[in-house]
Amino acid sequence: MSSRPSPSPARWFKVLHRTRLGEPCLKTYPLECVALLRRARVAFQAGRSLKENFRLAQLEAVVQMLEEHECDFVEALGRDLHKPRFETVVSELMLVKNEALHAISNLKKWMQPQHVERNLFTTLDECLVVSEPLGVVLIVGTWCSPVQMCLVPLVGAIAAGTNELPEVVELKFDHVFFTGSREEGSRIAQAAARTLTPVTLILGGKNPCYVDQHCDIATTAQRVAWARFHNAGQSLVAPDYILCHADVKARLVQALKCCLMQFYGTDPKESRSFGRMVNLEIFNRTRDVLWRSGKVAVGGQVIEAEKYIAPTILTEVAESDSIMQQDVFGPVLPVLAVNDVDEAITFINKQEKPLCVYAYSTNTKVISRLMSETSSGSFCSNDSVLQSLMVALPFGGVGASGMGSCHGRYSFDTFSHRKSCLLRSTRFECVTYLRYPPYEDRNLSLMTWASTLSQKSQGWCQIL
Repeated sequence: MSSRPSPSPARWFKVLHRTRLGEPCLKTYPLECVALLRRARVAFQAGRSLKENFRLAQLEAVVQMLEEHECDFVEALGRDLHKPRFETVVSELMLVKNEALHAISNLKKWMQPQHVERNLFTTLDECLVVSEPLGVVLIVGTWCSPVQMCLVPLVGAIAAGTNELPEVVELKFDHVFFTGSREEGSRIAQAAARTLTPVTLILGGKNPCYVDQHCDIATTAQRVAWARFHNAGQSLVAPDYILCHADVKARLVQALKCCLMQFYGTDPKESRSFGRMVNLEIFNRTRDVLWRSGKVAVGGQVIEAEKYIAPTILTEVAESDSIMQQDVFGPVLPVLAVNDVDEAITFINKQEKPLCVYAYSTNTKVISRLMSETSSGSFCSNDSVLQSLMVALPFGGVGASGMGSCHGRYSFDTFSHRKSCLLRSTRFECVTYLRYPPYEDRNLSLMTWASTLSQKSQGWCQIL
């Protein structure tokens, strides 16, 4: 294994390094983008990415890059998002590293052809499914978790044997993997449809969180507060609003207040554990919906010069309020009251299908109902966000929250074409001749009889 050529981690980082202020963006130069795409296609057509050793070397380079450039990533996200080092390492770098190591451990198994069960008429044939690389793919990550959202799908693309290029939406690729807002995702899907390019879309949305009257309020508050205010609320998978049983609403709001005090102190803007809005556009949008929705129970302070919005809990929120009508990437959590789980399920099902649904309850029947009677990209009970981080679980949306998935084997499959292969011999022509013209009723009767021999009713085409 040590003899494999390994790409330079420094080269990896140079490609991934964010554009500094004042530097021209790559997409300013269409001809250069076309040249990069052409080079990638030439490299792919040369067949280098078909080899297991090449893919392993690329994956190991990703791991090495994350280790050698940890400080650079921490510094960059600190500048952009005021993101604490702890959050960057745990939710961005560690996650991607685990994804790459998982792919390294399982690559040989993933690349092996999968044999399909034989039947009476394919006893001497070989039926298998081969995963072949799709080709050159485009990966576009979202700004709120740039390392995770770009490199997790990239790991799957490398494992599947594809190439990744900078953001060049207007060019023809073999697959486009996009993470971001519904509006941008819709535009990318429309552009991709014009060239029949397959897409994977992981889109934002309003992720509901039901809090039952039968739950541990203190633990629930801690887990919800961590998920909502992590990265200053700039997350695709955080709980977007709480549907709280009316009997425990006051206790939950008080517990959330205590959590914010515990997490960020009396003045969160001085806390080293709390971030900032990425830019003024996101700041202004969040501030505007905050001011036009509900009643502030805690927080609500804003400082435009610092792009700071305090962690905020809203009560007395109406379904028609601004914050319930659009995606919110900020540290604002509305709390709405419902009378029972039926009302919560009805409320959730009136909205577009979300990326995530969360439910907190010690009653397993309540959890089961929320999981089975609502539709979402993912579901998690008595915690939040974690289901989107696990390499063994597929992560993706459904309906308005997207299509396709990533993580582990699911990323490998996303960037692979599963090619059906039937390897036949020329034997048994004494049987297969029945399919040839001129068509005779006797031949049809024999084929119909033969099809009934299959215990699994796999169809008359078996003898063809």
